[in-house]
Parts: sequence; C-alpha cells; structure tokens
Amino acid sequence: MTRVRDLKTPLKSKSTKKPAHPLRATKLASAKRLAPTLRAEQILKGAIRFFAKHGFSGQTRELANELGISKGLLYRYFPSKEVLIERVYQDVFLRRWSPAWQSALVDRSHPLLERLKTFYADYAKLPLEYEWGRIYLYAGLAGASINRRYVRLASERIFKPVIAELRHEFGYRPIGQVDITEPELELMWSLHGSIFYIGMRKWVYHVKAPSDIDGTIEQLVVGFYANAKAVMRAALARDRV
Repeated sequence: MTRVRDLKTPLKSKSTKKPAHPLRATKLASAKRLAPTLRAEQILKGAIRFFAKHGFSGQTRELANELGISKGLLYRYFPSKEVLIERVYQDVFLRRWSPAWQSALVDRSHPLLERLKTFYADYAKLPLEYEWGRIYLYAGLAGASINRRYVRLASERIFKPVIAELRHEFGYRPIGQVDITEPELELMWSLHGSIFYIGMRKWVYHVKAPSDIDGTIEQLVVGFYANAKAVMRAALARDRV
C-alpha cells in the first residue's frame, strides 16, 4: 500500500544560497580575527609596496583596491594620506637607521679611513633595497617632505660628523671655528650620490649592479678620502694667505 504524505507537513525547501567558498571564508574569518595593531602593520607594509611600485601620485582608492580592503577600513587606521606617508617615512627610513653608526664614525681608537669603509659598507645597503631606493626617488619627484627630512637627518648624523673627523684628520680647524664649506658639502654629496646611483641602476634603469658591492663601495670611499685630503689642504692654504 502506497503511503500518502501528510498534507499538514510542509515540504522542505532546498536553499538556493550558495555556500561560501572555503578559502574565501577562511580569509574573511582570519581578517575579522586580526588584531588592530597587526591589521595596521599589514596595511602599512602593503602601502610601502604600493608607493615603491606606483609612486606617491597614486590615490588612496587605488591603494585600498590593491590591498583588497575598503577605503573606509584604510582611513580607520590611517585618517589621511599624509598620516600614511609619515608612517612610511618612519618605517622605511628611520627604523632602518642603525643607532651604532654615529658612535662608530667618531670612534678615534680606529683609523678614520677604516671607520669610513666600515660605515659606508653597511650604509650602502639602504639604497640597494628596492623599497628604500624607489620610495626615496618617487618622494623627490612628488615633492613630498620625505626627502627634505631625510637630507636633514643625513646632514646631522653623517655629513657633519664625517667632515668634523676629516678636519681633525688633516689638521684643519673644527666646525665650531669655521662653518662647513661648500667644497666639503659637495664632497659629501659626490660620495652619497655615487652610492645612491648604484641602487638606481638596479631598481630604476634595470641595469645590473656591481657583482662586488663591498669592493665598489670601498673604492668610492678611498677616492672620497683622497679628495677630502686635497680639499683640506686647499682650506689650509687659504688660511695662510
């Protein structure tokens, strides 16, 4: 005998809603669980990659799209583009600055030339980093404050101490007696420009960098030291006139 369905019992309808994709569901769940500090760090790292690739003319909307987040979420952690750029400056330029560099540069228990070789061999790694080199270049082209602030930083923490040590080395008067001269500044810029250009060759012009970076940096520093000797001799000659 065929059983007849009880008409009072409604048929079970099949849901037409598609189940969430397992991978997407996992990503969304993990995104919700991410702590605010980690989320901010994640956005910052993505912004550094974005600016290194596209420059600072890119819109925050484009940045949010590339990061796969909403513009509202981006502004929740970084209220403006200027705030985000400030954090980029701190992370890319300040955080990577070694506090040991300044004390090592003025440690006269070691010969000055050796101090310069050691310092610049380490410092030169910065422009050779993809993010550091390209962000510094793009910031200059965009007129962002990053470059001006970094130049002030380098002037106080590198240029001034090195010039002071060179004067002591070659018997010229200290900075307290004679202000830093234009030839001395140009000497510093020639060395830093040469080091920076190695990174530009690699990350902007896509030209192979020297295979022996340390050897190249040492060659530049030795030439810088010889030129500094000539600059100081010229300064001493002027004082005698």
